[in-house]
Amino acid sequence: MAIPNPANHRRRSGAKARADALLAWYDVNRRELPWRAKPGEPSDPYRVWISEIMLQQTTVAAVAPYYGEFLARWPDLHRLSCASQDAVLGAWAGLGYYSRARNLHRAAQILVTERRGIIPQTAAELRKLPGIGAYTSAAIAAIAFGERVAAMDANAVRVAARLFAFDEKLPEGKTKLGLLMQPLVPASRPGDFAQALMDLGSAICLPKKPHCSECPIARFCQARRRNLVDTLPRKEIERPRPLKRGAAFIAVDGIGSVYLVRRPENGLLGGMLQPPLGKWRAGFPNRQTALAEAPFSGDWRRKPGLVRHGFTHFELDIHAYVARFHDRPNGEGLWLNQVELKSAALPTVMRKVIAHALG
Repeated sequence: MAIPNPANHRRRSGAKARADALLAWYDVNRRELPWRAKPGEPSDPYRVWISEIMLQQTTVAAVAPYYGEFLARWPDLHRLSCASQDAVLGAWAGLGYYSRARNLHRAAQILVTERRGIIPQTAAELRKLPGIGAYTSAAIAAIAFGERVAAMDANAVRVAARLFAFDEKLPEGKTKLGLLMQPLVPASRPGDFAQALMDLGSAICLPKKPHCSECPIARFCQARRRNLVDTLPRKEIERPRPLKRGAAFIAVDGIGSVYLVRRPENGLLGGMLQPPLGKWRAGFPNRQTALAEAPFSGDWRRKPGLVRHGFTHFELDIHAYVARFHDRPNGEGLWLNQVELKSAALPTVMRKVIAHALG
């Protein structure tokens, strides 16, 4: 007969104690979010999926209004799969990271045409869909389908790093941190456990000045015991973002329609609309160089001031050149009137440029 290992029993007991303490706190302090099921109600996989894609690198406060409007327009997988990409991008405009919208739309089409409209129930299968990586697949699988898997978003990573006094640099050590957290995930409530970690990191285990005295798992926290809370998690030093500069050309016809072109499908702001742009450089081009990149010959006049917009890896400054045309010049782009502009698939930076140019 095998002899029980006391160390294994202690590890299991410790994991259960930590999970029980966290879930007890969550039952009282859970956030009410539009995509989150009420206590005792099953989660809707479609709603969980939409919310988790929107929440990638985006705050809850920013996502909430977009989520409601998106669900009102496409309340189920079938209707989303039948939408045009332009419509989806237009609804996403302002939320940023537009590849998420393209991948979401493509994944909906794949699910409807190849999987009979059924969302996969495991993290491994979910990862095969466009736009779904390790965290998102784990979150959907745990919350929507009850798979016992650790969902490590930024909040969960911070909690786990402090809980285990994990001092390896992130994001490189994220996979190892997930393996440390996996035994804590309870078989009975993996979705609630994932959401409890998110809420704990959002409300208590803050990046700076965490409220350790209010933390339900503080007695298990190795970082607190070793006085390392303020130094964990360890992250790579952020490098300054380079500044790029360029010109945008806003052509306006006699009724106020604006000429737009479509960006390439791949790359930054892929598939979105924009006014024609010149090259992005370290410095602004002079007038002669800028106008050589204009889409049409015309009386181009530079609007005083500039538009600045921050992207993930760089800052962008834009000078806006405006020209008005009685007769529309020929081009491969689109002329959109002011009503059409409101729902067009224009990223925030391009709306800012057009507003600056016409203001």
